[in-house]
Amino acid sequence: MSYRVVQWSTGNVGRHTIAGIDARPDLELVGVFVSNPAKEGRDAGELAGLRTPLGVPATTDADALIALAPDCVVYTAMADDRLMDAIGDLTRLLRAGINVVASGPVFLQYPYGVIPDGMLAPIAAAAEEGRASLWVNGIDPGWANDWMALTLTSISERIDEVRCLEILDYSTYDNPTVLFDIMGFGRPVDDDDLPMLLRPGVLSFAWGSVVRQLAAGLDVELDAVEESWTRLPAPEAFDIPSGSIAKGTAAALRFEVRGVRNGRAVCVLEHVTRLRPDLGADWPQPTGQGGYRVVITGEPNYTLDMTMMAADGDHNTAGLKATAMRLVNSVPAVVAAAPGLLTALDLPLVTGRGLVRP
Repeated sequence: MSYRVVQWSTGNVGRHTIAGIDARPDLELVGVFVSNPAKEGRDAGELAGLRTPLGVPATTDADALIALAPDCVVYTAMADDRLMDAIGDLTRLLRAGINVVASGPVFLQYPYGVIPDGMLAPIAAAAEEGRASLWVNGIDPGWANDWMALTLTSISERIDEVRCLEILDYSTYDNPTVLFDIMGFGRPVDDDDLPMLLRPGVLSFAWGSVVRQLAAGLDVELDAVEESWTRLPAPEAFDIPSGSIAKGTAAALRFEVRGVRNGRAVCVLEHVTRLRPDLGADWPQPTGQGGYRVVITGEPNYTLDMTMMAADGDHNTAGLKATAMRLVNSVPAVVAAAPGLLTALDLPLVTGRGLVRP
């Protein structure tokens, strides 16, 4: 069976989803949405950096793409700094009867207990009206802290704590909005005007879905979700592809979101983010150039490391591809699922079916 797919955006993740759609024999790319008029009419293959054109021109006309009635939209438009706009896009697609796999807003990967019911209700109503499904996922929040972690728990006798870590050098992640505006790199560490990510409650808003989904998968009712963070300054000025980091400004960030039961953390999301590998020497260190780690404390104790590297030699490119392919490879399962808002706990095993070349 073949599925007709529209790609929504061609940014850091979207260009990789286009390549992923083209790689799967059971998916047909029928349209590409772009918000930048300068991309209007350009071939999807060109926008994805592929060697050959795909014969699908990009368009800024959302109505025309919706009129195509695709089986699924792969939605990778930036959502962190345009939450309500993104939710508006998703509800519009669902109401039109189009299934959606999306990289954000990230709290929708498991929104229960994370966002108010009033915020979730319009999305659920749109899915019901259109008889369509929405699944939000990626690598983190996503596979690295849902299936990777929960699968490891299946060989436990006793579980005291499940800890999911991202340990990455972000210096090659070329997205100034995320690095400087949202995460606050390059800003004074003692500035009272905190970046978006570190304002009270935002970490729990963004990654509370992770610890709550882990708890649900383990049949644990959490008493509370807590958060904490710390930053380290740059010892001297240096440059990264996204811009300049002045001496004394934030150059490393470590944060935790903890799901608490009976006074102790049982499900923990931890990020260790550096712009140089020599920063935070006493913080958790990566295996290889970086990736994701699951640590289960209990009986037995387990540590599972996933390292990653793309063909261009960059681990951050691999992370973007992982998010892209987590969505693309799940299209058939999401299309087949019952209408509504889906979580990782609702889907069957998704594999790279069809991707092995003879």
